[in-house]
Amino acid sequence: MIRYQRITPMEREEISRRIASGCSIRKIAQSLNRPPSTISREILCSGAAEQKYYRAIFAQQQSNKMRHKLRGNRKLDNNIPLREVVFYYLAKNWSPEQIAKRLIILYPNDMTMRVSHETIYSYVYVLPRATLKRKIISCLRRHHLHRRKKNKDRQEPGTIQDYLSIEERPQEVSERIIPGHWEGDLIIGRRNASAIGTLVERTTRMTFLVKLGNQEAMTVRKAFAEEFRQLPKGLKRTLTYDRGREMAQHKLFSKETEITVYFAHPHSPWERGSNENTNALIRQYFPKGTDFSNIPNNRLKEVQDELNDRPRKTLGFYTPHEKFSELLH
Repeated sequence: MIRYQRITPMEREEISRRIASGCSIRKIAQSLNRPPSTISREILCSGAAEQKYYRAIFAQQQSNKMRHKLRGNRKLDNNIPLREVVFYYLAKNWSPEQIAKRLIILYPNDMTMRVSHETIYSYVYVLPRATLKRKIISCLRRHHLHRRKKNKDRQEPGTIQDYLSIEERPQEVSERIIPGHWEGDLIIGRRNASAIGTLVERTTRMTFLVKLGNQEAMTVRKAFAEEFRQLPKGLKRTLTYDRGREMAQHKLFSKETEITVYFAHPHSPWERGSNENTNALIRQYFPKGTDFSNIPNNRLKEVQDELNDRPRKTLGFYTPHEKFSELLH
């Protein structure tokens, strides 16, 4: 059996020269005693947009990069305990970066339990096309095959009367220094017929998922007020919301909870960035088209706990639960 040998730097120089002189792939292959498919694959993997743009130096750099990735992959092949821990947290929907940084906290003195998030990504995507690979990729946050359309049509907001604009919100809220300031929203289900409420604390990213019978303002007001009732007064100061009609009873909500509600500008999701990012994480568990009327409350709370037990980059890879618990003691 003939053993395959990698293309050498000298062969890449020869390929580059012969392409420049107008030789065909078949003739180049004959001169190098290589199969034509090998030359075609080399040109394709070099990163050149077209055959005529092939350059030996760039092809060699690309080859070195790929070899480096493969060396990283062997780290997870050879270190079984590390691989098992990585797979465990992937199954809990942690991102590769969260896993890599969290390992430093979990194993501060064990240098064998170290891996970069790039190595994890590389390992996942070089796995054979099989059930294991599909299962792991499905755990990654952006596992969809096609890019999702932006700015999809959304339910038009109703008129909110007598509201406080986000421009009137205290500066301490923007600076995320003092806890107790929240952001809220709804995640809409299949055919706009169902929804759940989401509440996120701005400093700790602590998240509550709220079961809703419908999207009416009274229902949302009562459900959100009940969720906040369990918290001490110092951890419920303000709530920043969009202009959705479900918050039309914000005045009564503030009276019941002593939480001041501020409203973001229309079509400005970045003004509630923590909530928008959290909603994207929640969509890992409840993709678009989910009928939330069929999701029991105990399942919502299971997902809530998983989200709050995931390390966050913005928290130094501590979890929202850990940071929020510090405030309760």
